[in-house]
Amino acid sequence: MKNERLIIGGVEITKGSSTTINIPLPKHYNTPTNLLLNVICGKKDGPVVFISAAIHGDELNGIEIIRRLKKLSILKKIRGTLILVPVVNVYGMMNLSRYLPDRRDLNRSFPGSSKGSLAARIAKIFFEEVVSKCSLGIDLHTGSIHKINLPQIRTNLDNEYTARLARVFEAPVILHSELRDGSLRAEAQDHGVPILLYEAGEALRFDETSIRIGVKGIVNVLRENGNLPKITKKTKSKTPITTRQNKWIRSSSSGVLRTVRALGETVYKDEVLAYVDDPLNEDSTEIVAPFSGVIIGKSQIPLAQEGDAIFHIANIANLNLAEDKIEYFSENAIEHSEFFELNNEEIIE
Repeated sequence: MKNERLIIGGVEITKGSSTTINIPLPKHYNTPTNLLLNVICGKKDGPVVFISAAIHGDELNGIEIIRRLKKLSILKKIRGTLILVPVVNVYGMMNLSRYLPDRRDLNRSFPGSSKGSLAARIAKIFFEEVVSKCSLGIDLHTGSIHKINLPQIRTNLDNEYTARLARVFEAPVILHSELRDGSLRAEAQDHGVPILLYEAGEALRFDETSIRIGVKGIVNVLRENGNLPKITKKTKSKTPITTRQNKWIRSSSSGVLRTVRALGETVYKDEVLAYVDDPLNEDSTEIVAPFSGVIIGKSQIPLAQEGDAIFHIANIANLNLAEDKIEYFSENAIEHSEFFELNNEEIIE
């Protein structure tokens, strides 16, 4: 999809322009509410891409990723059109909630309906005004409340195009992710709009490493997608861990959670990950790894109910290779210079 003639929210987007658009949403009770978009349209034709955040209102990392992305001077070289949507679920963000006031999950409400619930109406507006006009999307998420995710890309690895973009993003992990009914990604795929889903950090918190990986990853994808010029300076690319198998490990008992393994660590099958202790006696239950792999998500609260998801493990056969690949996840490996040099790289016109 090229940026030949694009109209969003009744506003015609002209080449070489940068525009802020407010699309009216249903009122938050008696308060006017809008979907805020920043649209950057290049002077040269190219793909139309959207970057969205906070479909779940308490997932804040993506808002900061988009804010930093907008400040990069390299966006002056954009080809095609970039649509930035920093807060999709405005209502949830105002209430520090994952959900909408009608208690529905916006990311299970697509394609939406103009006559349906509040969630359905917002889903329809966002999809028709933004998603349907694009050829690619990057949707930014975090873990849910009291859960933290290792930076990871979730996409369809059977699609060569999205698999290639997932690799150049250079998040530590790539997961093959099946589609869920009602999700933005499922509805977009039905309309021929592939989406990369970036999961990193936790709800209601900023995570600096996750934010920096996100900003650099989006720029990498825009280059690969033809929205930004290639760079002349060759840099060593980082190879992510790719897996099709992953599983949340649930607690078999209730009590005080005492974790002994950290996010991003490799673990062997049957290795102890945590203990659930009974605070009234000396009883303790082990939580063990069902297979060897990398911890890509974990609970952050030191309490567990029976059945709670505690650890998310990606199944990896070669743990030595996994350890080598995941080294760059440490904060020390994400240098300030790597982030700021985005404004100063040599490019090919």
